[in-house]
Amino acid sequence: VCAPVLYEQEGVFIHSSCGKNDDQDSLISGVLRVIEKENEVIVDWRPLDDTLDTSNILCAGKDSSSVVEWTQTPKEKCSRGADRPSSYEAEWDMVTTVSFKKKPHSNGDAATHANGESKWSFLFSLTDLKSIKQNKEGMGWSYLVFCLKDDVKLPALHFHHGDSKLLIKCLEKHVVLNESPQDKRILLVNSQNKSLSQSFENLFDEPSYGLLQKLKKDPYTVTMGRFSKVTNYIFDSFRLSDPSSQRRPPSEMADFLNDAIPGLKINQQEEPGFEVITRIDLGKQPEVSRREPVSAEEWAKNMDSEGRILNVDYIKQLIFKGGLCHTLRKEAWKFLLGYFPWNSTKEERAHLQKRKTDEYFRMKLQWKSVSEEQEKRNSRLRDYRSLIEKDVNRTDRTNKFYEGEDNPGLILLHDILMTYCMYDFDLGYVQGMSDLLSPLLYVMENEVDAFWCFVSYMDQMHQNFEEQMQGMKTQLIQLSTLLRLLDSGFCSYLESQDSGYLYFCFRWLLIRFKREFSFQDILRLWEVMWTELPCQNFHLLLCCAILESEKQQIMDKHYGFNEILKHINELSMKIDVEYILCKAEAISMQMMNCKELPQAVSEILGIESSSVTPDSDTGEDESGAVLSCPTSLYQSISTPVTAANGTRDSTQQMSETQSLTPA
Repeated sequence: VCAPVLYEQEGVFIHSSCGKNDDQDSLISGVLRVIEKENEVIVDWRPLDDTLDTSNILCAGKDSSSVVEWTQTPKEKCSRGADRPSSYEAEWDMVTTVSFKKKPHSNGDAATHANGESKWSFLFSLTDLKSIKQNKEGMGWSYLVFCLKDDVKLPALHFHHGDSKLLIKCLEKHVVLNESPQDKRILLVNSQNKSLSQSFENLFDEPSYGLLQKLKKDPYTVTMGRFSKVTNYIFDSFRLSDPSSQRRPPSEMADFLNDAIPGLKINQQEEPGFEVITRIDLGKQPEVSRREPVSAEEWAKNMDSEGRILNVDYIKQLIFKGGLCHTLRKEAWKFLLGYFPWNSTKEERAHLQKRKTDEYFRMKLQWKSVSEEQEKRNSRLRDYRSLIEKDVNRTDRTNKFYEGEDNPGLILLHDILMTYCMYDFDLGYVQGMSDLLSPLLYVMENEVDAFWCFVSYMDQMHQNFEEQMQGMKTQLIQLSTLLRLLDSGFCSYLESQDSGYLYFCFRWLLIRFKREFSFQDILRLWEVMWTELPCQNFHLLLCCAILESEKQQIMDKHYGFNEILKHINELSMKIDVEYILCKAEAISMQMMNCKELPQAVSEILGIESSSVTPDSDTGEDESGAVLSCPTSLYQSISTPVTAANGTRDSTQQMSETQSLTPA
């Protein structure tokens, strides 16, 4: 079905000032269209002789949600000096600070012409448009420059066969454009008035009627496919077509999140095991420090001649307190994720890998051998493949392991995810799973090992991606319970701002902080969490640690619903992983040492308490809570080496070394 064309204009030129061959013209004539596709308005420019299909143009940008698409041949690249000042009067120059890469074409059709050179092409969604720069009146033919929200500036479009007013009128039907106070030539997009809330990146990236229709038709895809990516603001979700309509207050937006998205409404009073947490004095948070990563020498010393791990608890404690040096990860992660049994010998592991390799390639052959005719009659497989291809193409593309054209890492990501669909066809593929696989493949550098580690990780994460979203719902309830015990005042403040459901933590939980920390920090964070120390659901205490760290700013600046969402989103890539690990561990110790720990909290953390009563408000029980797993080693290993503020305490290294010697 062809997408409706809302506007079309030929004779729209890009003026390229880049050095080219003598037989190339510096004026590139093209067609500009505004089209509506799947409830999204797209601005599309391409050369007149470019017959590319839209699906074959790269989605490349600063983040995975960007829909700016642009290709440029190597010969067209400008060699501008780094110190050359940028100028609005040279807007036909290529912006050299942004790199665009071409997407691998699954159908084998290259986006090239007979001479082998790609033409300039770009398209973007109006939801990503930040501003439009117009030319000065009386300065030749009219031109426009589109600037996107990630500050990518597209080349100026010159209207040789008419002016740009009709285009502006067309765009104003879908977005509100206001003159910039600083420069009347710049039209700013007022997303509050015409676009849906961006509280969750692309969650509501379409007109409200489209969102509501999709929620009714397929709530799982809408919520899972778009709820996972938190971004800047949350605005009106039921906007009427009348521009004079009043924006709905945040409380109504909160109600929409709570009520309109099936499976996510949390009514704690109706949840089994819900317990009213009254104010309890947890005492002062202890000082917690971390050690150096486990070295290859330490790992080898804890293995016998046949390759068995001698003291599993001891090695887990080492990993919890300091993580692993990178050279160990390829081997140690297989144990942590359960792919290798801890008590297995080297020979047993070699047999296991051989058996698992055969099993993997049998499953891979299942989807590889499906013909085009068969796939036409298998809509689920088609949908899985389409979504995987889309997600793989934008997963960790800034990482050297996945960057560039025709990258073998991307092919392996695709093949592993397709094979997982054969392994678990009921679940198949859900957006976000590529985020979980990417670090595993990066570390393993092996298709088969990465697959089976991913299978093990998905066993832990499966409920996050299931259609009923019960895993996400449960975790949000548990997080709310823990945060209320930790700081009931902060919880009350969040509730007063319609933020008590903690939906802004959704992405943290869904893909285990993958988008919140740098790639290298995620490797450290995940391996620490995989030790399952010092308690169950340690990732929820990490959430508490981050929120507690941001509490003062949120409350002192009186952040409301929108500001809280924006602030939490902007923490991405700014969180100190070692500090947060120290803080979360301190919170766990604080709770374990509490003699009046509520039963609900004990169950969440997997702590056995001899006689803790559900009504924690009496304060009469003096029984202590203990971990359901052995803790003597954990307690002996907590001697600090690297403090929470990043400083080292060299005076205590000797005592730590002594206390860490295996029995």
